Amino acid sequence: MSKARRSRILALLCCAALLTGCKVDLYTNLDEPQANEMVAILLQSGIPAGRSVQKGGRLTVTVEEARFADAVTILSRSGLPRQEFQTLGDVFKKDGLVSSPVQDRARMIFALSQELSRTVAAIDGVLTARVHLVLPENDALRQNLLPSSAAVFIRHDPKIAIDGKLASIKMLIANGVAGLSYDRVSVVVVPAERNAAVLQAAPGGETVSSHTNLPWPAITGAVAGCAVIVGGALLLRRRRYYRLSEGTGER
Repeated sequence: MSKARRSRILALLCCAALLTGCKVDLYTNLDEPQANEMVAILLQSGIPAGRSVQKGGRLTVTVEEARFADAVTILSRSGLPRQEFQTLGDVFKKDGLVSSPVQDRARMIFALSQELSRTVAAIDGVLTARVHLVLPENDALRQNLLPSSAAVFIRHDPKIAIDGKLASIKMLIANGVAGLSYDRVSVVVVPAERNAAVLQAAPGGETVSSHTNLPWPAITGAVAGCAVIVGGALLLRRRRYYRLSEGTGER
């Protein structure tokens, strides 16, 4: 292999190393559907993104370091990464320990709130959902029983109207808890805020501000990479010139 070819290969390897070094992990330990959804949204928003497989088959989403903040903002506005809820099976795992009736009751209320939160979060337009249950342990001999109640918090996509679904959500919660009446369910709805720091158009074609703060390390790395590439190209050209000069006897 000639020196010129070795120099070209070395220059290409340097460029590849520089480009690889600009990538940073955005989110890790993701399942495949969620990782694919994240990458698709980022690509549609003009942000280069990729995936890499971890041990155990889980995935990591990577982006350019200079677009890290923009990527986080766009995914957060899209409700990603999604909330993870525990199921009844997760809460009541057999761990070999004997729990008290109070602990079993607390775990049951928590598991029920997790199941309801997961159901509400599956509604179109809902980005975050939390259901808080208050289920008093009333004595059967007590005359004035304390009523059960529920408080629901919903953070939703402002582009999707959700007010018309509030009655259905309250009915869903009331019917999902024994002894809970419709009028004892309160729902707080908060639209997700827009972040004007994102460069590219958001999913759905909505444009946002074109100003952003690029990190200086990324800028310095890009400049250094360009300098290496230009220097390598000039060096190769100079060596080729001298070889041609030697062949023709010119100086």
